[in-house]
Amino acid sequence: MRIRPAACAALLVASLAPILTAPPASAAAARYADDFNGDGYRDYASYTYEQYSKGGGVRITFGTASGPGTQTQLITQDSPGVPGADETEDQFGDVRVPADFNADGYGDLAVSVSREDVDGRTDEGGVVILWGSATGLSGGTAIPNAGAKVSNACFGRDLAVGDFNGDGKKDLAAISGSKAYVYRSITRTGVAGSVTSHDKTTRFAPTSLVSGNMNGDSKTDLVIIGITDEPDNFGTDAWFIKGGSPLSAGKTLRLVTDYGDPSEAVIADFNKDGYGDLAAGSQMYNNYQGRVSLWYGSSTGPATAVRITQATTNVAGTPESGDLFGSSVSAADINGDGYKDLAIGVYGEKISQEMTEGGVHVLRGSASGITGTNSQWLARNTAGVPGDVAWNDCFGDPVRLRDTNRDGKADLYVGAINGSLRFAGTSSGVTTTGVTDADTELIWGMLQ
Repeated sequence: MRIRPAACAALLVASLAPILTAPPASAAAARYADDFNGDGYRDYASYTYEQYSKGGGVRITFGTASGPGTQTQLITQDSPGVPGADETEDQFGDVRVPADFNADGYGDLAVSVSREDVDGRTDEGGVVILWGSATGLSGGTAIPNAGAKVSNACFGRDLAVGDFNGDGKKDLAAISGSKAYVYRSITRTGVAGSVTSHDKTTRFAPTSLVSGNMNGDSKTDLVIIGITDEPDNFGTDAWFIKGGSPLSAGKTLRLVTDYGDPSEAVIADFNKDGYGDLAAGSQMYNNYQGRVSLWYGSSTGPATAVRITQATTNVAGTPESGDLFGSSVSAADINGDGYKDLAIGVYGEKISQEMTEGGVHVLRGSASGITGTNSQWLARNTAGVPGDVAWNDCFGDPVRLRDTNRDGKADLYVGAINGSLRFAGTSSGVTTTGVTDADTELIWGMLQ
């Protein structure tokens, strides 16, 4: 989940040469959803804004055994076989989620075109599937908007993938207007399966989607995060949708009593009990001090909720206005112990004299879930971290955990204005030994 375009958020209340590789040995589904050329390495899909085209685009950086390589590919709506046209401010590729939709061994990429004008309707939006191949992404298929064909629907405002009905095929969830829609059996010729809509009877407007397995069965669950706007009941909520045929509505968790908090969320198994847990940032909480809500999974879906802030025992720092704790979150196993760990961006943190100098918390997973025990705090003034503390460095915007060298331990990538960094994961946690530079665009391209 990421910050959405302002024009879409306001609605809620009312080419470079591709790498050449051999094809996969079989037609089995891709091992990695974001291995677009089928060579066995995860690739990186970054949004290029309007720097290379009028309407935005997606830059693919192909992975290697040691991480990002030098081969890249640029996809816009002017690329061969991609539906639509490159038009100003379409925001093609602003939201990107990978999946091997046709199970041919190549990862595909669903991308939004949320500001697309359609038949005179401003910002109705759109979604396109870009298809993987031995030469990278090639051609695309437009997904029909199942919602109302109206201006400012911003179809594709957020996307999520999963096997929501347990039939072995990847499905796509997408927001359009005030509802979320799930599309089943997506092929190069279109949507072959059913499309279902999901909305609450209350005044609830979805802002983002998170998919994962929170009850341990064979079906992917969906969490819809959005704004509840009712008298005496106003805030940002997480709404659990249980996977199945059909999907079924479940519990709701209040994340923050604020308008459309634009933070991130992820589902991962932090306590290694076989059930996915939701970690949702709320950077607007308590005058932008921020917090992270942990909603632990169980055999019946989400159950116990715990809140983490900079006041939590053994978590460094003190909650202060403007810290933006939880503006970015990412989950993976850093030390190889089998528990997913959690990185939390705090890019508004004041360290010396100014806000937005920033920092990152790394919290360990355990049998008790995410706690402050053995947590780490990283900032520009941490020993071994390159660079100086500076105003508007925004260190920690974003944070991503990813095992780029395939040693079984996730590395921490930290975005920053004055130079993004990579910290290696080790058996004892993130290390500040051998910190290397990282490309900010690639960090944003690390699809969770």
